[in-house]
Amino acid sequence: MSDTYTEILENLDEYKFEGDDFGPLLDDSFGVEVLGKVIPGEIISIDSEYVVIDTGLKSEGRILLHEFTSMGEKEEIAVGDIVDVYLERMENKDGEVAISREKAKREAAWLDLEKKHTAKEEVKGMIMGKVRGGYNVDLSGAPAFLPGSQVDLRPVRDITPLMNMVQPFQILKMDRERGNIVVSRRMILEQGRAELRKEALKKLAVNQVVKGVVKNVTDYGAFVDLGNIDGLLHVTDMSWSRLRHPSEAAKVGDMLEVMIIRFNEETQRISLGLKQLQQNPWQTAAEKYIKGERFEGRVTNITDYGAFVELEPGIEGLVHLSEMRWVKRNIHPSKLLSTGESVEIMVLDFDSQRQRISLGMKQCTVNPWDDLIKNVSVGDVIEGPIKNLSEFGMFVMVSEEIDGMVHISDLDWNMSGEEALKQYKEGDVVKAKVLNIDPERARIGLGIKQLTEDAQSATMSDIRKGSVVTCVITQVQPAGIDVSVRDTLSGFIRRGDLSATRDMQNASRFAVGEKVDARVTNIEKGSNKLTLSIKALEVAEEREAMETYGSADSGATLGHIFGSALKSVEVEAETAQAEPETEEKPKPKKKPAAKKAKKSEEVAEKASEEDKTAE
Repeated sequence: MSDTYTEILENLDEYKFEGDDFGPLLDDSFGVEVLGKVIPGEIISIDSEYVVIDTGLKSEGRILLHEFTSMGEKEEIAVGDIVDVYLERMENKDGEVAISREKAKREAAWLDLEKKHTAKEEVKGMIMGKVRGGYNVDLSGAPAFLPGSQVDLRPVRDITPLMNMVQPFQILKMDRERGNIVVSRRMILEQGRAELRKEALKKLAVNQVVKGVVKNVTDYGAFVDLGNIDGLLHVTDMSWSRLRHPSEAAKVGDMLEVMIIRFNEETQRISLGLKQLQQNPWQTAAEKYIKGERFEGRVTNITDYGAFVELEPGIEGLVHLSEMRWVKRNIHPSKLLSTGESVEIMVLDFDSQRQRISLGMKQCTVNPWDDLIKNVSVGDVIEGPIKNLSEFGMFVMVSEEIDGMVHISDLDWNMSGEEALKQYKEGDVVKAKVLNIDPERARIGLGIKQLTEDAQSATMSDIRKGSVVTCVITQVQPAGIDVSVRDTLSGFIRRGDLSATRDMQNASRFAVGEKVDARVTNIEKGSNKLTLSIKALEVAEEREAMETYGSADSGATLGHIFGSALKSVEVEAETAQAEPETEEKPKPKKKPAAKKAKKSEEVAEKASEEDKTAE
């Protein structure tokens, strides 16, 4: 009951009024004080629709009967009961006092909820219906909003079982001015679960065997409810055999007996194991699978580098791509095997510590290289179609299972490898000579150009580094001159090697078709291209002249040394010109001598001029 209203009733005797002035004054004073507030009233009648209440004002007020329902339950009321109501207006259109029971309960509930929200206490409420984004909750007369994410620990599809029942909530937010209250049921569940987890963890230990129900299955494992706490059963701990998906070993609702393999009290994470309750097949595998023996297996998985074959549940080995076929071709394992296929394999290696077995398939078949060695030898000529072309050569079929490789350098004697390779295409039948056979590396080398004689090799038989050859100029360039040797060999003399004298190192003084002598300074392997030098030849001839006609220690110049020698050479030359011509050709040995004398004369004259300059 309002304090002002009670005070006025208790002290009516102290107020003295004349005439009929008491009623209006009381109404005016009381109305101003209690309007918009909760006041007490007495129930004077109850019918099937309304409850009539006397609040002590000008007239009685009527309230619908359903307003006396709280959280789905009707209040126990009777005539004469004093109840709190909210005074909305002093008089409505019917001349009655406008009052409300719901607003009175809401006001009372707000005061109680504010206290509990400050103290972070839970409140009681009931989910009444669904609204956008969540649900409507009745908190003892005060409406609240329950977001969909705050209903349970996990998303709930059907909330029907949770409706129309009183349950605890936690207030997240309150706004008195807007009349908004946001609550959470999830927080209450998390608090309760945290307490239960602590109690459950105290009873758990590593290697302990417990029972649980599978609550959820994911791609990486299954979550098992151990009673107030969940544990993860990872797919690698479900079975000793390879599983394609955890659903092969566990389904939602299954009751499993699992072992606790590890748990962390701080993070409250528990790891479970199912295969740990079974015997590890690797403990006896070493006695069964001996190196060199053959077994039957089932292909369980195929990768880019090979295939895994199951020998028994829990025991798998790897067949590497290199151990699938004797022929080393670039073929994906999926084109040779399929998942679930039974194959015969041989144990190549066994590692019990790392629990790995290396297997081989080709060892269970006949090695085609054994037959090849018996029927084909180095130097034999084979004929077969081109199976594949690559940037470094081509592969030619030697037998049904073996291909030989022709490198681009073994295609043609004269053309470059790239140009020669363009003349072939896949499927062409070609002949080739066997150059080498390597069964251990599964390789056989072939050559096409070796079927014909190398004209250049015959020409090069007597040419070595340091040999002096006669060249025919084929092209003049600023950087040097291109030459031809014996019509089959090509060479190049760079500008710096055109003469021992710098003034003479000019390519323009040469002409196409002119013949020059030069010394071989380098032979390019494979192409037999020559690098030549006129300068090197001149230096060698000068050195030879020094060794023949004088010593550098004498202090004399070449002009002094060559004085008398050159005169005799000139006399011999004149005599040779005076002699009658004969059909007999001059001997080859005299030609280099005359050339050497001429060169020596030029060197001597040059040295003489230098001596005069020095004097």
